[in-house]
Order: sequence, then C-alpha cells, then structure tokens
Amino acid sequence: MALAPIVLFVYNRLTNTQTLLNSLLRNSLAKDSILYVYSDGAKEDATDEQRDKITTVREFVKSKNWCKEVHLIEAEKNLGCGPSIIKGVTEVINKHGKMIVIEDDLNLSPFFLNYINDALDLYEDEPKVSSIGSCNFFACGDKFPSTFFIQYPDCLGWATWANRWSSFEPDADKLLKELREKNLIEKFNGHGAFKMEELLIAQANNQVSAWDVQWTATCILNDWFTLYPNPAVTQHLFIENATHASFNVVPPLLEEKIVLEKVEVIVIPEVYAAMKLGYQGKGDFYGNKIKIKKDQTFYLNKLRSYYHRTKKFARSIIK
Repeated sequence: MALAPIVLFVYNRLTNTQTLLNSLLRNSLAKDSILYVYSDGAKEDATDEQRDKITTVREFVKSKNWCKEVHLIEAEKNLGCGPSIIKGVTEVINKHGKMIVIEDDLNLSPFFLNYINDALDLYEDEPKVSSIGSCNFFACGDKFPSTFFIQYPDCLGWATWANRWSSFEPDADKLLKELREKNLIEKFNGHGAFKMEELLIAQANNQVSAWDVQWTATCILNDWFTLYPNPAVTQHLFIENATHASFNVVPPLLEEKIVLEKVEVIVIPEVYAAMKLGYQGKGDFYGNKIKIKKDQTFYLNKLRSYYHRTKKFARSIIK
C-alpha cells in the first residue's frame, strides 16, 4: 500500500499545532508518511506580536521529524483560509494522486492514518465515492455500522483522490446557479439540517474565505458520497480560538485498529436522521434526540461555529 501524503494547514496557533502534531506522531504510519505543512503568511496590518506567533508555529514544525519527510511551505503573504487550502491541496494531490488533509485544531486517533489509507485503497475505484471523512459526531455506537456513507464531505480530517478533486469548482456563483437549475438546493441544505445556500451566497459575495462549501456543492452536484467511521478518528478541539469552535465537546475516538470491509455506497436512513439531528444541535453523538431548552445555546453554538467562518456572518443568518 502506497501511503497518501498528509497536508497540514497552520497559521498562528501554537497550542493547536502542538496538539495536532503530537497526536499525528502517535500514529504508527507517520514514520513512513510524507507531511506537507502549509503555513499562511501574516496579514499586511499584522502587529509584531501576531507575526511572532506565526514564526513560533513555524519553528515548532521544524523542531521534530514528525513523519518520514516534512516539507514546510511558508507563504510570504496572507492568502486566507480558502485560497491557502485550495492551493495546498491542489499542489500536493497533482503530485501524488491522493492526499490526506488536516488542520491545526484536531486531535487524531492513533489509528487515523490506518483508517484513512485503508479506505483510500478500498474505494479508489468506486466512482460514487468522493472522499474519506473522519469526524463523526452524530452516529456513534453499536446501533450504527463501523463505516457508513453520507453525501456531505468532511472538512475535519479528510482525504480524496486527484480524479475527484479535479472536479472541484471554486466559483461560488457558478455552483449556486447550477444547484438552483438542477433543483438541488434542498438537498444541499440537508433538508433543513444546514444553511449551506446562505454560506455559498456569502462566499460569492466575498464575505467569507471558504473552500469547504464549494467542495460540498461539488459533491452534491456529482451525486457523490463520503465514507465515515464509527467511532470518529478525529476530534475537533476548542483550543486557542479554533476556527470552527465555540463548542467544547468532542466525539468518541477510535481506540483500536479496525479492519475495513467494503460496504454498499448508499445512505442508511437511520444514519441520515442522526446526522440531521447532530448538525441541527438536536441530537447527541449516538443519534438520540435531545430536548433543547429556549435558553440552551450549547448545541446551537456548534451549528453556528461549524459552518460559518466569521461571527458577523453567523449572526446574520442564524437568529
């Protein structure tokens, strides 16, 4: 098995980066993997303190041999989240044919790389599969299978192949038009679970710097599926103002290696129902419905933070 290269995106959050890289080091396959680290540059109006944080993160990346090979790509100027990720993913996947993407606000299972690489090999020739996901916080436990498909890609530790990523469309206006013409907006919004259309509109209006909403739209338009594990192999952590986080709860994490078996590429209704509950903040990790009190903002905060890159935009579309 040829291991997929790992692409990590960092910026100025040392604690996040330390947590992520130390958890990566606990993966036995790390010693045989190639790691590309994309470090975004400082903004033009950055203070000396902000620039020092970026430098400190870069020095930490250089401090240890986290993988067999480590390549640090240091941007001189600030590209922003979306452009930085699109650039890095495209460069690496065009070189290697497949890749694993992680960001600096994750904690990885020691079996993260085993699961991702096995799944990439297992479904490489299955044209209906767009990607491999890792952060399952809505359908865990014995009543759900050890792996399953949904039609929404993961952005919290994921992987794909070059022949899928080549279909990625960054143009939000073009995607929005096509989704509407094909009557796919309701599906894109998860039949009420998400507000993806609003986020795509915000991307089109340059209100956010995203890549994942365009990738989700690309997957919906191609009628693609993403594989998820049960339990999760990544945890999204609320540390150092993590991009998506105002919600300090993490899903169960895989504690032993699992042997993957190929499953039918369909969406199981019970899984989809659990997904909708989870993303709406109405369900727990195990797909059970929970009561939301009027003053309970715990789960609603997760919905806000997970899909909206800025607080201003989140306040404008979630009331």
